[in-house]
Amino acid sequence: MALKVLVVDDSGFFRRRVTDIINADANLEVIGVAENGLQAIELNESLKPDVITMDYEMPVMDGITAVRKIMASRPVPVLMFSSLTFEGARVTLDALDAGAVDFLPKNFDAIARNSASIRKLLAEKIQAVARGSLKANAKAVQPAPTRVTQTPSGSSADEGPREKLRGIELVVIGTSTGGPAALQKIFKTLPSNFNKPIVIVQHMPASFTSAFAERLNNLSGLTVKEAQEGDVLRPGHVYVAPGGKQLIVDRRQGGSVHILDSDERVSYRPSVDIALASAAKHYGSKALGVVLTGMGADGREGARLLKQAGGHLWAQDEASCVIYGMPMAVVNAGLVDSVVSLDQVSERLSKDI
Repeated sequence: MALKVLVVDDSGFFRRRVTDIINADANLEVIGVAENGLQAIELNESLKPDVITMDYEMPVMDGITAVRKIMASRPVPVLMFSSLTFEGARVTLDALDAGAVDFLPKNFDAIARNSASIRKLLAEKIQAVARGSLKANAKAVQPAPTRVTQTPSGSSADEGPREKLRGIELVVIGTSTGGPAALQKIFKTLPSNFNKPIVIVQHMPASFTSAFAERLNNLSGLTVKEAQEGDVLRPGHVYVAPGGKQLIVDRRQGGSVHILDSDERVSYRPSVDIALASAAKHYGSKALGVVLTGMGADGREGARLLKQAGGHLWAQDEASCVIYGMPMAVVNAGLVDSVVSLDQVSERLSKDI
C-alpha cells in the first residue's frame, strides 16, 4: 500500500511540482494539499496522512506553529522544506525542535527541473521519515528501556555492572536524521565539568552547522563552536564539523582539528566514517565513538577501523532512535561495545569516562 502524503506550501507552483514528483513513485501518493498551516492541521485530522511535507513561511499559520499543533493532536512525521541560509537554518532547527523529523532544501530550480536525483531524494526522505519514531518526535514521555551491551557477535545481553573506560581522550559523535534533537537532549544534561573534547559530525548543509553550533552553545554548559582549521582540542569544548567539508582529528601537539575540502565522490559532507577513521589512526584506544540516530550506514567503516585500533564504540538503541539506520549498521556489523538509550548517553559520558 502506498504511503499517503499531505503537501503543505503556499506556492501553487511548488505544490504542483512536489505533488507530481511524489506521485511518480509507486510507493507514494499525495492525498491532499494545503496552502497554510491551519489547513494542514484540519487535513491531517480528516485525511490521516502517513507523512506531511511542510513549508515554513505561509499566511494564516506558519509551518512551525502547525508542526507543534499537529504533534499535540495527531502526531505524524513531518518533512520540512528549508531555505539554505543562516536564518533558514535557525527556522529549520526551530521546526525540528517542534517535532519535524527531517528537512530538505527548498530549491525552486531543482524542483522545476524535476530531475531524477530530486525525485529519488524526496522519495527516500519521505519513506525514511514514515518509518521514524513518532513517539520521539511527538515528545512523548517513555520509560527508559533497559540498557544493554553487545557481545562480540553483536547480540545483546543485560548490561549489569559497567567497567569505566579509562584513558579516553576524545569523544566523536556521529549522527544524521533525528540528530539535532538528540544532540540537544544530550548537551542540555551533560555536566559543565565534563573534561574531554567532543567532536560532532552531523549531516547538515554548509549554511546550517554554524547556526546549530550556536544553538548547542546556548543550551549547554560546555563551549560549543563550529570547528575551524587548526582548532586545538580542549577539555570541555565541543567542535561541530562544518557542513560541506570533512573533519579529521590529529593527536600530535596536544590534539587538533583539520578541515578539508571534500571529494565529490564521498556521499556525506561531513562524513562520520572519515572522522572516526582519523580518530582510529591518531587516538586508537583513547577514542570513544558514539553513533546516534540517522539514515544509511555512515560510520560503519570508520567504526570498524576504530575497533581495530582498540577504540570503543557505543550505539543508540532502536527504541529511542528517530531513524534506526546508522546505529543498526554498526550493531549488525558486531562493532558495538554498548547499546545506549538516548536518555542515558549524557549520564554514561559523565560517569563512565
